[in-house]
Amino acid sequence: MGQNPFDLTARTAVVIGGTSGLGRAIACGLARAGADVVATARRSDLVATTADEIERIGRRTLRITADVSDDGSLEHLREECVATFGQVDILVNCAGTTKKVAALDMERADWDRILDVNLTGTLRGCLIFGEHMLQRGSGRIVNIASLASFVGLYQVVAYGASKGAVVALTKALAVEWAPRGVRVNAIAPGVFLTDLNRDFLEGTPRGKELVMRTPMRRFGDVEEIAGTAVFLASEAASFVTGEVIVVDGGFLASGVNQ
Repeated sequence: MGQNPFDLTARTAVVIGGTSGLGRAIACGLARAGADVVATARRSDLVATTADEIERIGRRTLRITADVSDDGSLEHLREECVATFGQVDILVNCAGTTKKVAALDMERADWDRILDVNLTGTLRGCLIFGEHMLQRGSGRIVNIASLASFVGLYQVVAYGASKGAVVALTKALAVEWAPRGVRVNAIAPGVFLTDLNRDFLEGTPRGKELVMRTPMRRFGDVEEIAGTAVFLASEAASFVTGEVIVVDGGFLASGVNQ
Protein backbone atom coordinates (compact mmCIF):
# COMPACT_ATOMS: atom_id res chain seq x y z
CA MET A 1 0.00 0.00 0.00
CA GLY A 2 1.40 3.38 -1.03
CA GLN A 3 1.86 6.54 0.97
CA ASN A 4 -1.72 7.66 0.39
CA PRO A 5 -4.05 4.64 0.25
CA PHE A 6 -6.95 6.91 -0.76
CA ASP A 7 -5.19 8.09 -3.94
CA LEU A 8 -7.03 6.97 -7.08
CA THR A 9 -4.51 8.30 -9.59
CA ALA A 10 -4.22 6.09 -12.70
CA ARG A 11 -7.57 4.43 -11.91
CA THR A 12 -10.62 4.59 -14.16
CA ALA A 13 -14.10 4.79 -12.65
CA VAL A 14 -17.51 4.44 -14.26
CA VAL A 15 -20.48 5.91 -12.38
CA ILE A 16 -23.80 4.74 -13.79
CA GLY A 17 -26.48 7.23 -12.83
CA GLY A 18 -23.64 9.65 -12.20
CA THR A 19 -25.03 12.86 -13.66
CA SER A 20 -27.26 14.10 -10.85
CA GLY A 21 -27.73 13.93 -7.09
CA LEU A 22 -25.64 11.43 -5.18
CA GLY A 23 -24.20 9.91 -8.34
CA ARG A 24 -22.81 13.20 -9.56
CA ALA A 25 -21.32 13.96 -6.14
CA ILE A 26 -19.65 10.54 -6.14
CA ALA A 27 -18.34 10.98 -9.68
CA CYS A 28 -16.77 14.33 -8.83
CA GLY A 29 -15.41 12.97 -5.53
CA LEU A 30 -13.66 10.12 -7.35
CA ALA A 31 -12.22 12.61 -9.82
CA ARG A 32 -10.91 14.81 -7.01
CA ALA A 33 -9.24 11.71 -5.56
CA GLY A 34 -7.35 11.28 -8.83
CA ALA A 35 -9.44 8.92 -10.96
CA ASP A 36 -10.47 9.42 -14.55
CA VAL A 37 -14.27 9.22 -14.34
CA VAL A 38 -16.99 8.41 -16.86
CA ALA A 39 -20.32 9.58 -15.45
CA THR A 40 -23.20 8.28 -17.50
CA ALA A 41 -26.99 8.28 -17.60
CA ARG A 42 -29.73 8.46 -20.23
CA ARG A 43 -29.76 12.24 -20.80
CA SER A 44 -26.99 13.48 -23.06
CA ASP A 45 -27.20 17.05 -21.73
CA LEU A 46 -26.53 15.94 -18.16
CA VAL A 47 -23.75 13.61 -19.32
CA ALA A 48 -22.11 16.56 -21.06
CA THR A 49 -22.36 18.99 -18.14
CA THR A 50 -21.01 16.40 -15.69
CA ALA A 51 -18.15 15.60 -18.06
CA ASP A 52 -17.35 19.30 -18.20
CA GLU A 53 -17.14 19.37 -14.41
CA ILE A 54 -14.87 16.32 -14.31
CA GLU A 55 -12.57 17.93 -16.86
CA ARG A 56 -12.45 21.13 -14.81
CA ILE A 57 -11.18 19.01 -11.92
CA GLY A 58 -8.38 17.94 -14.27
CA ARG A 59 -9.39 14.37 -15.07
CA ARG A 60 -10.21 12.57 -18.30
CA THR A 61 -13.71 11.41 -19.14
CA LEU A 62 -16.03 10.34 -21.96
CA ARG A 63 -19.44 11.61 -23.03
CA ILE A 64 -21.52 8.45 -23.43
CA THR A 65 -25.16 7.90 -22.52
CA ALA A 66 -26.26 4.58 -21.07
CA ASP A 67 -29.48 2.93 -19.92
CA VAL A 68 -29.39 0.35 -17.11
CA SER A 69 -32.40 -1.42 -18.59
CA ASP A 70 -30.44 -2.22 -21.78
CA ASP A 71 -27.60 -4.75 -21.72
CA GLY A 72 -26.32 -3.59 -25.10
CA SER A 73 -26.08 -0.02 -23.89
CA LEU A 74 -23.94 -1.03 -20.91
CA GLU A 75 -21.78 -3.31 -23.04
CA HIS A 76 -21.12 -0.40 -25.42
CA LEU A 77 -20.21 1.78 -22.45
CA ARG A 78 -17.74 -0.82 -21.18
CA GLU A 79 -16.16 -1.28 -24.61
CA GLU A 80 -15.69 2.45 -25.12
CA CYS A 81 -14.18 2.89 -21.66
CA VAL A 82 -11.77 0.00 -22.14
CA ALA A 83 -10.79 1.24 -25.61
CA THR A 84 -10.03 4.71 -24.25
CA PHE A 85 -8.54 4.00 -20.82
CA GLY A 86 -7.35 0.41 -21.09
CA GLN A 87 -9.38 -0.86 -18.16
CA VAL A 88 -12.19 -0.06 -15.74
CA ASP A 89 -11.03 -0.31 -12.13
CA ILE A 90 -14.09 1.06 -10.32
CA LEU A 91 -17.82 0.77 -10.97
CA VAL A 92 -20.46 2.66 -9.01
CA ASN A 93 -24.11 1.71 -9.62
CA CYS A 94 -26.18 4.80 -8.78
CA ALA A 95 -29.13 4.66 -11.18
CA GLY A 96 -32.41 4.59 -9.27
CA THR A 97 -36.08 5.44 -9.33
CA THR A 98 -39.05 5.35 -6.99
CA LYS A 99 -42.74 6.19 -6.71
CA LYS A 100 -44.73 6.92 -3.57
CA VAL A 101 -47.97 4.96 -3.71
CA ALA A 102 -49.95 2.70 -1.39
CA ALA A 103 -49.20 -0.97 -2.02
CA LEU A 104 -52.80 -1.82 -2.92
CA ASP A 105 -52.93 1.05 -5.40
CA MET A 106 -49.63 0.32 -7.08
CA GLU A 107 -49.74 -0.57 -10.75
CA ARG A 108 -47.83 -3.72 -11.59
CA ALA A 109 -46.02 -1.76 -14.31
CA ASP A 110 -44.60 0.57 -11.65
CA TRP A 111 -43.38 -2.41 -9.62
CA ASP A 112 -41.72 -3.90 -12.69
CA ARG A 113 -40.10 -0.58 -13.68
CA ILE A 114 -38.69 0.15 -10.21
CA LEU A 115 -37.32 -3.38 -9.78
CA ASP A 116 -35.85 -3.32 -13.27
CA VAL A 117 -33.96 -0.07 -12.69
CA ASN A 118 -32.93 -0.42 -9.05
CA LEU A 119 -32.24 -4.14 -8.78
CA THR A 120 -31.88 -5.68 -12.22
CA GLY A 121 -30.11 -2.55 -13.47
CA THR A 122 -27.59 -2.92 -10.65
CA LEU A 123 -27.15 -6.59 -11.55
CA ARG A 124 -26.59 -5.71 -15.22
CA GLY A 125 -23.89 -3.22 -14.30
CA CYS A 126 -22.21 -5.67 -11.95
CA LEU A 127 -22.20 -8.50 -14.48
CA ILE A 128 -21.16 -6.51 -17.54
CA PHE A 129 -18.32 -4.64 -15.83
CA GLY A 130 -17.59 -7.46 -13.39
CA GLU A 131 -16.75 -9.80 -16.26
CA HIS A 132 -14.04 -7.38 -17.38
CA MET A 133 -12.73 -6.99 -13.81
CA LEU A 134 -12.65 -10.74 -13.22
CA GLN A 135 -10.65 -11.25 -16.40
CA ARG A 136 -8.12 -8.71 -15.07
CA GLY A 137 -8.18 -10.13 -11.53
CA SER A 138 -8.92 -6.74 -9.99
CA GLY A 139 -11.86 -4.40 -9.52
CA ARG A 140 -13.97 -2.39 -7.10
CA ILE A 141 -17.77 -2.26 -7.32
CA VAL A 142 -19.90 0.03 -5.16
CA ASN A 143 -23.67 -0.38 -5.21
CA ILE A 144 -26.18 2.05 -3.73
CA ALA A 145 -28.54 0.63 -1.12
CA SER A 146 -30.88 2.68 1.10
CA LEU A 147 -32.36 3.08 4.56
CA ALA A 148 -35.23 1.15 2.97
CA SER A 149 -32.88 -1.84 2.73
CA PHE A 150 -33.22 -2.15 6.52
CA VAL A 151 -36.43 -0.47 7.67
CA GLY A 152 -39.89 -0.06 6.18
CA LEU A 153 -40.59 3.34 4.66
CA TYR A 154 -44.18 4.38 4.10
CA GLN A 155 -45.73 3.75 0.66
CA VAL A 156 -42.55 2.87 -1.24
CA VAL A 157 -42.90 -0.90 -1.19
CA ALA A 158 -41.29 -1.51 -4.59
CA TYR A 159 -38.37 0.76 -3.78
CA GLY A 160 -37.85 -0.93 -0.42
CA ALA A 161 -37.99 -4.41 -1.96
CA SER A 162 -35.49 -3.43 -4.65
CA LYS A 163 -33.05 -1.87 -2.20
CA GLY A 164 -33.26 -4.77 0.24
CA ALA A 165 -32.36 -7.03 -2.66
CA VAL A 166 -29.43 -4.80 -3.63
CA VAL A 167 -27.89 -5.59 -0.23
CA ALA A 168 -28.36 -9.33 -0.79
CA LEU A 169 -26.94 -9.04 -4.30
CA THR A 170 -23.92 -7.13 -3.02
CA LYS A 171 -23.10 -9.76 -0.41
CA ALA A 172 -23.62 -12.68 -2.80
CA LEU A 173 -21.36 -11.22 -5.48
CA ALA A 174 -18.76 -10.25 -2.88
CA VAL A 175 -18.52 -13.85 -1.68
CA GLU A 176 -18.39 -15.26 -5.21
CA TRP A 177 -15.86 -12.79 -6.61
CA ALA A 178 -13.53 -12.13 -3.65
CA PRO A 179 -11.16 -15.02 -4.52
CA ARG A 180 -10.76 -13.51 -7.99
CA GLY A 181 -9.75 -10.02 -6.86
CA VAL A 182 -13.02 -8.12 -7.18
CA ARG A 183 -14.46 -6.38 -4.12
CA VAL A 184 -18.18 -5.60 -4.01
CA ASN A 185 -19.60 -3.26 -1.38
CA ALA A 186 -22.52 -0.91 -0.97
CA ILE A 187 -23.37 2.46 0.51
CA ALA A 188 -26.73 2.98 2.20
CA PRO A 189 -27.43 6.72 2.13
CA GLY A 190 -29.66 8.32 4.70
CA VAL A 191 -31.91 11.23 3.82
CA PHE A 192 -30.29 13.39 1.16
CA LEU A 193 -32.32 15.87 -0.86
CA THR A 194 -32.03 14.89 -4.52
CA ASP A 195 -34.13 15.21 -7.65
CA LEU A 196 -35.42 11.70 -6.94
CA ASN A 197 -37.01 12.56 -3.58
CA ARG A 198 -37.24 16.35 -3.30
CA ASP A 199 -40.94 16.63 -4.11
CA PHE A 200 -42.06 14.43 -1.23
CA LEU A 201 -39.42 15.45 1.33
CA GLU A 202 -38.88 19.21 1.15
CA GLY A 203 -41.31 20.98 3.50
CA THR A 204 -43.60 17.94 3.81
CA PRO A 205 -44.72 16.03 6.93
CA ARG A 206 -42.68 13.07 5.66
CA GLY A 207 -39.56 15.19 5.38
CA LYS A 208 -40.07 16.69 8.81
CA GLU A 209 -40.47 13.25 10.36
CA LEU A 210 -37.29 11.98 8.70
CA VAL A 211 -35.31 14.96 9.97
CA MET A 212 -36.76 14.45 13.46
CA ARG A 213 -35.64 10.81 13.40
CA THR A 214 -32.13 11.76 12.26
CA PRO A 215 -29.98 12.61 15.31
CA MET A 216 -28.04 15.22 13.34
CA ARG A 217 -31.41 16.95 12.71
CA ARG A 218 -30.83 17.70 9.06
CA PHE A 219 -30.77 16.21 5.60
CA GLY A 220 -27.39 15.15 4.27
CA ASP A 221 -25.53 17.24 1.74
CA VAL A 222 -24.82 15.16 -1.38
CA GLU A 223 -21.12 16.02 -1.10
CA GLU A 224 -21.05 14.08 2.19
CA ILE A 225 -21.44 10.77 0.34
CA ALA A 226 -18.30 11.12 -1.77
CA GLY A 227 -15.73 10.24 0.90
CA THR A 228 -17.30 6.86 1.57
CA ALA A 229 -17.25 6.04 -2.14
CA VAL A 230 -13.59 7.06 -2.40
CA PHE A 231 -12.77 4.84 0.59
CA LEU A 232 -14.50 1.78 -0.88
CA ALA A 233 -12.87 2.35 -4.27
CA SER A 234 -9.39 2.77 -2.81
CA GLU A 235 -6.64 0.59 -1.40
CA ALA A 236 -7.62 1.86 2.04
CA ALA A 237 -10.47 -0.68 1.81
CA SER A 238 -8.36 -3.51 0.39
CA PHE A 239 -9.71 -6.03 2.94
CA VAL A 240 -13.32 -4.81 2.85
CA THR A 241 -15.89 -6.67 0.78
CA GLY A 242 -19.55 -7.62 1.18
CA GLU A 243 -20.15 -4.63 3.46
CA VAL A 244 -22.87 -1.99 3.49
CA ILE A 245 -21.69 1.32 4.92
CA VAL A 246 -24.53 3.48 6.18
CA VAL A 247 -24.17 7.25 5.77
CA ASP A 248 -27.28 8.53 7.50
CA GLY A 249 -26.56 11.06 10.26
CA GLY A 250 -27.38 8.40 12.85
CA PHE A 251 -30.86 7.44 11.58
CA LEU A 252 -30.49 3.67 11.89
CA ALA A 253 -28.69 3.95 15.22
CA SER A 254 -31.53 5.96 16.70
CA GLY A 255 -34.23 4.76 19.05
CA VAL A 256 -35.74 7.57 21.16
CA ASN A 257 -34.55 11.05 20.21
CA GLN A 258 -36.18 13.09 22.95
